[in-house]
Amino acid sequence: MTVELEADKCVASGQCVVAAMQVFDQDDDGIAVLLADRIGPELVDDVREAVAVCPAAAIRLVER
Repeated sequence: MTVELEADKCVASGQCVVAAMQVFDQDDDGIAVLLADRIGPELVDDVREAVAVCPAAAIRLVER
């Protein structure tokens, strides 16, 4: 699975970090950054939660 983040849409809420801290972090301005764009099955549920709670709809989970 691949995680896609549109950082220019990010509103710095930090919800992705709360949901999936192994995959997301925030820069000094609070904008989300990807720590890993490819994830294993053990992180899929966490990333799906991050996708669901992102207020800007800036995250996608893509099967590749």
